[in-house]
Amino acid sequence: MEARAEHKFARISPRKVKIVCDLIRGKDVKTAEALMQQTPKAASELMIKVLKSAVANAENNFSMDTDKLYVKETYANPGPILKRGMPRAQGRMYRINKRTSHITIVVAEKE
Repeated sequence: MEARAEHKFARISPRKVKIVCDLIRGKDVKTAEALMQQTPKAASELMIKVLKSAVANAENNFSMDTDKLYVKETYANPGPILKRGMPRAQGRMYRINKRTSHITIVVAEKE
């Protein structure tokens, strides 16, 4: 049995989130949360919220024991890109891509 939580349309690049995803994948929940508390990355705050939500989903929806939970899967897929422009010389414009992410964390019980 596994429980999941998602954060869709997060205003952070998936490249930045994947660094934190790789850090916590396979760890137990308490260790993963402690690692993210001490990691100076912008994605850590978002990931902590998603992890707590996944743990709450496991506890409330599936009656899992929170002490036995570990991070089974975590990934960040790209969401839609907000396209903006920066005015440049001679009436030109350079495109600025504001990237978004869909962050997913799946937790499961250890056997």
